[in-house]
Amino acid sequence: MAARTPRILAIGGASFGARSTDGPLHRFLLDLTGQARPRVCLIPTASGDNAGEIANFYATLAQHAEATHLELFGRTVEDVEGFLLDQDLVYVGGGNTANMLAIWRLHGVDKALRKAWEQGVVLAGSSAGANCWFEGSVTDSFGLDLAALRDGLGFLKGSFCPHYDSESLRRPRYEELVGAGTLPDGYASDDGVGLLFEDRELREAVASLPGQHAYRVERRRGNAVEESQIRARLLR
Repeated sequence: MAARTPRILAIGGASFGARSTDGPLHRFLLDLTGQARPRVCLIPTASGDNAGEIANFYATLAQHAEATHLELFGRTVEDVEGFLLDQDLVYVGGGNTANMLAIWRLHGVDKALRKAWEQGVVLAGSSAGANCWFEGSVTDSFGLDLAALRDGLGFLKGSFCPHYDSESLRRPRYEELVGAGTLPDGYASDDGVGLLFEDRELREAVASLPGQHAYRVERRRGNAVEESQIRARLLR
């Protein structure tokens, strides 16, 4: 059975495959399920069900979990809700956040994920796979310029910004959007850093490499913004 407490791990940026440095994060995720060999599902919608992403996912996790994936561009799963409720962990890959949310809503994945989360299936993801859980986020879904997306799933309150350390425009753009009130107060995360939420409350930040952290970003008077570092626990 999945854990009872609703939990989400929102990761600023991560990858699967032989060159990935995110092994500690992957092990942490599997441990969260409490299962010796958990059932783990990848949802690669944001990348257009990219075959390389799916292959890297299986290469990374199939030795340690019962791995599967949910394709929507070539959908074969009829009962999406039942399929996701049968998992211990659902991981959402990166890519185009806006397109992913639109496709999910057409196929009922948004409602199935909410039910899975409420019943204790661990939810996780990086980049677009982290943006989606919040009310809003910073995204490149609409073109080269970073923009606000304000119709996330809203499982978690506030907004999110991924790739805080690896993309130079992310930090100033996120602060601009929060300062203007376009996005609500929220969180930002470096690549390789995950924010673990339990019952919508932040429990801790964890990192796969030293020197990486997360941040709380809040609007103050006028358009002023206050950024507070959330120190991440280094995973071994």
